[in-house]
Amino acid sequence: MTADDVAGFGRALAAGGVVLFPSDTIYGLAADPGSAAAVHRLYALKGRPPKRPSAVMFFGLEPALEAFSELAPRTLAALEALLPGPLTLVLPNPERRYPLACGPRPERLGLRVPQLCGALEPLGAIGRPVLQSSANRSGGAEARRLDDVDEAVRAGVDVELDGGELPGTPSTVVDLASYEEDGRFEILREGAVPAAEVAAKL
Repeated sequence: MTADDVAGFGRALAAGGVVLFPSDTIYGLAADPGSAAAVHRLYALKGRPPKRPSAVMFFGLEPALEAFSELAPRTLAALEALLPGPLTLVLPNPERRYPLACGPRPERLGLRVPQLCGALEPLGAIGRPVLQSSANRSGGAEARRLDDVDEAVRAGVDVELDGGELPGTPSTVVDLASYEEDGRFEILREGAVPAAEVAAKL
């Protein structure tokens, strides 16, 4: 990927488009989290029910920490211990931020901050969060390569970025919604990061 590719990503988001892009796990789809039309397009491409929650992705840890600065100290410390990396953290969302990503529970929000190394490093220049979901059709296999993405999905996006072959295992999903109160967390999906590694970092 080049700086021009990343600039095209940003322009597409600003125009209400949907972008197909590589992450540190699998290929994903991205849209402006504040644009209902863009988010609905993304969900339609996937064939995913619009009330199912997604995650908001930041392309750097500092912007994520700044955006969620209202979180209590223990939870913020957990973010710093776990991110960036191939995890999705389900957080309390007292400010009801990014409601289009929350599904039926606006008091909870999924957060992703990928590890941007090698070919993914240029994505660090994206200065805005995105609503993101995997690039597979709902119920289908995750895409490790751009060519693994369903042709109908590829035809429906505004920009696609090729990051080469990716690890292919989706993020581990960790529920930290009550972590502040009692230090407990729950692995909702074990993926790229083993549960034991999450426990050790927390």
